[in-house]
Amino acid sequence: MRRIFFLACLSIASITQLQAQDLHFSQFFNNPLLTNPANTGFIPDADYRLGASYRNQYSIIMSVPYQTFSVFGDAQVMRNRIENGWLGLGGAILRDVAGAGSLTSTKIYASVAYHQMLGLSSLVTAGFNIGWANKRIDVTKLTFPDQFDGHFFDATLPTQVQLAANSVSYFDMQAGMNYAYFPDENTFINAGYSIHHVNHPQESFFTDNGSGVNRVAMRHIGFINGIFKVAENVIINPNIYYTTQATASELVGGLNGALNLSENGEKQLIAGLYYRLGDAIIPVVGLEINNIRFTFSYDATMSSLKSFNHTFGAAEFNVLKKGFYNEYFGDKRQFMCPTF
Repeated sequence: MRRIFFLACLSIASITQLQAQDLHFSQFFNNPLLTNPANTGFIPDADYRLGASYRNQYSIIMSVPYQTFSVFGDAQVMRNRIENGWLGLGGAILRDVAGAGSLTSTKIYASVAYHQMLGLSSLVTAGFNIGWANKRIDVTKLTFPDQFDGHFFDATLPTQVQLAANSVSYFDMQAGMNYAYFPDENTFINAGYSIHHVNHPQESFFTDNGSGVNRVAMRHIGFINGIFKVAENVIINPNIYYTTQATASELVGGLNGALNLSENGEKQLIAGLYYRLGDAIIPVVGLEINNIRFTFSYDATMSSLKSFNHTFGAAEFNVLKKGFYNEYFGDKRQFMCPTF
């Protein structure tokens, strides 16, 4: 009975909740443009990068698991035209399909950021993005609380739940700032803060009653990370990430490590461990070959939800490619972060 009730709540929560929370990835550090638009073109060890992520959540307890996809790309431009600075241009696409009702979110963003060096060891950045978002649902695949007959949910029973529309679209905007400090070739420290849904867009399948509760709550994200070369063949990357939106919040902290397996870092072994407060332990493993990094993470649920999903919260896969416009130009560029 508890299991049936839990599955029912997951199926309908996304359309009955008045202030929904955003989608997220456990590998937030591999989705920089979704974390902060000021990260656009903020690439300490390359000229451009391309990335893609896939997340599968609740596959143990849901007949149709939550699936989230993202792709992004960004690049540094005008490095030779702006004294001690440059522009970052990029874009991201995010798509999520959730639950039996095929609640589908599609978001497309274009972003720009300005980066300015402060002396030889500091960098400050400001950026923003604008985009289009759409959310739609197939109501014919859903059942509601008033269709529960005491034993099962019966879709043939009448329901009082009425939607004004099965699809909503809106304009969205984010803004953020970054600061980086790199006093020597073995040390890099970065902190940033961003506000998402600055324009407070309306998102609801129900009729607007003028109360404003159907608007997307602003989301605040703050992070701090470091990259430290602690040995000739070892670089560590600690991260702390915090976000809050409406009544929800998330705090994640942990550490990645890279072990050089070749002469100049063409091959690297990646391993890490993170913890989402009150929710999950997240181990990370990966491999980098010729500036293409593959990483896999697994959310091992530690909360009371583990009684339902047997600790299997989510699996996540990311691929990230970095590069230079000219393969020889990288040898002349001053790297801001430690490299092999």
